[in-house]
Amino acid sequence: MERTNYNIYLFKALEAYPYELEKAVEALNYALSYEPKNATALLLMARVYSEQLGDYETAKEYYAEALAADMNNPNIYLYYAYTLFLNEDYEEAKKLLDYALTVRATDKVLMHYYLGLINEAQMKYTEAIKAMKVAREQTLNEDFDAFLGRQIQRIEKKISQQTKEKRHKDAQEKSKKTGVLRRLNLL
Repeated sequence: MERTNYNIYLFKALEAYPYELEKAVEALNYALSYEPKNATALLLMARVYSEQLGDYETAKEYYAEALAADMNNPNIYLYYAYTLFLNEDYEEAKKLLDYALTVRATDKVLMHYYLGLINEAQMKYTEAIKAMKVAREQTLNEDFDAFLGRQIQRIEKKISQQTKEKRHKDAQEKSKKTGVLRRLNLL
């Protein structure tokens, strides 16, 4: 009977989230009281804290508990990685995604896309493009392929802009040095 009650509350929470947060959280609390180590319930509670409340530290604790309960649950990794990204825990997110790429049934395309976003946020544009290209090679969705193509073009523009700014700065520095040398020669 306990298992049935737990399932009922978990299903109520899944049905209510994200549109009826009060019902979702209440059902989650009941579900977790019946089975405190259930990865799906812990994952949903983490999502509430991350997506709805912006409390990334508490969300990270729930994600860690969910992973400890079931490291083979493919749904945990993407949400956890995105929370780490939002919290600017880039290196931790990269490590998580690198491991998640070895787990069966995880969405490898989105993981490579997230790796690209993380690298872009760190201004590692070349690495970002590489990750996005891997995602693009693996996608089976034409719309997402087009989306990734636009993302790659956007990052390439950043590289181009960065290169232009560096050339301009180098030219200014060279001009200053040349001007100083000219003044020295005139004295």
